[in-house]
Amino acid sequence: MAVKRRAEMMEETRAKLIGSARKAFAEKGFAAASMDELTAEAGLTRGALYHNFGDKRGLLQAVVDQIDTEMATRAIAIAQAIVRRAGNEWDGLLAEGVAYIEMALEPEIQRIVLLDGPAFLGDPSQWPSQSGCLQATRRTVESLIAQGIVRPVDAEAAARLLNGAALNAALWVAASDHPREVLPKAVEAFRILAGGLLARPA
Repeated sequence: MAVKRRAEMMEETRAKLIGSARKAFAEKGFAAASMDELTAEAGLTRGALYHNFGDKRGLLQAVVDQIDTEMATRAIAIAQAIVRRAGNEWDGLLAEGVAYIEMALEPEIQRIVLLDGPAFLGDPSQWPSQSGCLQATRRTVESLIAQGIVRPVDAEAAARLLNGAALNAALWVAASDHPREVLPKAVEAFRILAGGLLARPA
């Protein structure tokens, strides 16, 4: 019982720190966010941050993982709704990529995941949260190949290129001085590039 309570307390501490950091990083950016301020906001000490995440960068990784996972969940839900409505996995796959790109307009995602994330954590395609997205895309591509909708290419290669295109489009939108002007260009190019995989081009 004591072990369970200890685990719950640790999880509660991590959640408080992630929540506080998420707010601070969104408002001030990673570099300007003070560790003392964000730990005080959570009602905790620097020691709790070091114990749970190693350092400020480890905390950023946890925040990025959380938001990136939420982004993937949202994009997949949009794709599944389209598949249920239209019965078309291809339209669902495209909608998932477009939804991910469109999230680059959201201030929290833009600043934490697409600007500070790559700057301080390195190549986003190597983040743990991206692995689940890749495998989900690969399974969809395999299904589309089996149905004869997508050309018989290597499913992992196609999945990596589709995910990479959506990710890089989102990074471009986020880094742009005029993201709302860039977004439709990025979405159009993504759709055209993805369409090259179709066995019978639209």
